Amino acid sequence: MYAACERARASVCPARSCREFSAGLSMEELARESISLLTSASAKPPLDAAAAAGPRLGSMGAIFIMLKSALGAGLLNFPWAFGRAGGVRSAVTVELVSLVFLISGLIILGYASSISGQCTYQAVVKEVCGPAIGQLCEICFVFNIFIISVAFLVIVDDQLEKLCGSLYELITGLPESEMPYHVYTDQRFGLVLLCIFLILPLSISREISFQKYTSVLGTLAAAYLTIAIIIKYHTTPSVLVHITPLTSGISSWASMFSVIPTICFGFQCHEASIAIYSSMENQRLSHWVFISVVSMIICLIIYSLTGVYGYLTFGKDVKADILMSYTGDDILMLIARLLFGVSIITIYPIILLLGRSVIQDPLLSWWQRRHGVVTAAFESRSRYTLTVLWITVTLLIAMYVPDISKVISVIGGISAFFIFIFPGLCLMFAMQSEPVSCKVRVTLTVWGVVTLLCGTFIFGQSTTIAFMQVLGKI
Repeated sequence: MYAACERARASVCPARSCREFSAGLSMEELARESISLLTSASAKPPLDAAAAAGPRLGSMGAIFIMLKSALGAGLLNFPWAFGRAGGVRSAVTVELVSLVFLISGLIILGYASSISGQCTYQAVVKEVCGPAIGQLCEICFVFNIFIISVAFLVIVDDQLEKLCGSLYELITGLPESEMPYHVYTDQRFGLVLLCIFLILPLSISREISFQKYTSVLGTLAAAYLTIAIIIKYHTTPSVLVHITPLTSGISSWASMFSVIPTICFGFQCHEASIAIYSSMENQRLSHWVFISVVSMIICLIIYSLTGVYGYLTFGKDVKADILMSYTGDDILMLIARLLFGVSIITIYPIILLLGRSVIQDPLLSWWQRRHGVVTAAFESRSRYTLTVLWITVTLLIAMYVPDISKVISVIGGISAFFIFIFPGLCLMFAMQSEPVSCKVRVTLTVWGVVTLLCGTFIFGQSTTIAFMQVLGKI
């Protein structure tokens, strides 16, 4: 990936010619100019043309990886978020408003990648916004990716524990509390085996395009969870459904704002977006817009169905982890728990690849300055070493610090940097150097400022609430 980025940097075409605007342009002409800007950016050559002989992502592969980057731990929390927001109507409203900024962020990042010639999130921010903001992005990126990796392993650990208990009850008919302890029945032992024999082999790959095969499986697993929740809603006896009266409309503005970070985290795939874009066969920006819109709409459908039916089944009694609301002897949800664990396992290698690239790229640059060339052997050794270290450290934390959720709640708002703040800054800086008309420059700069302010508000609000909640528990 490092070599591909270096080749791409030299392949960016010269600046496009600027077209002048008259004073009295209509909104239709402004839209036409924006489309022209999109088309001219799309006409640029692929970022990685020199490496086109390698495996590349098609449209379906890109969509599946986008879906797997987004359909993660947030799926379990959406029914709870619907209840926290005050009901279905208010939660869906927050979803739709957030979706505008989510899609906008993806499009901005693809555009920034096309004009900068970079193929990783942090490299694009550094190239477009400058070294200072780029270094801030790298720090936030590694920190966020690392915590997400730990969170995923904690989720897998929890699912293994619940799965072992459910299987014991189903096979023996005895309660889980009477299950004897053996090393092989400890979920931590199972987590170690999963990391060694499944997660590690999937994470060694250098290119993200390899993950399109496992991403199909993970996406189907997440979809099964949604279908299982819908089936349980329609098959549960009516006496058990709607345990508490449901609320409709907006319960309070504070409640609505408090679930925005949860909803945005659920849809978040922005860290992976540039790596996916740079691995695609068709890197026309208009095609990337199509990929982004389709991916987000599919996510909207899956998340909304899960949130609506999970909330309608349990009402205000729904737990933060929807699977915890169902009994352990439920075969349908037992399968859902197993498949969701598989879904999380398939996300982990994508997250690891993104975090590893932030550390490996400077290391390869240093080696090239010292020795003049980066050999394939050194690249492989560094990739293997970083992969093993990353998995080992996150595994140890997940095994011995099970209450990592307290830390995650504090830094959860950092996702606003990658969805709102950095894309907004990229658009603002790009408009200062790109040869576009004055009216388009002002319009897009204003949108960048709006995106930046929204992200700052979400980060400040969610981080403040998280700190208050953690301090209240201590």
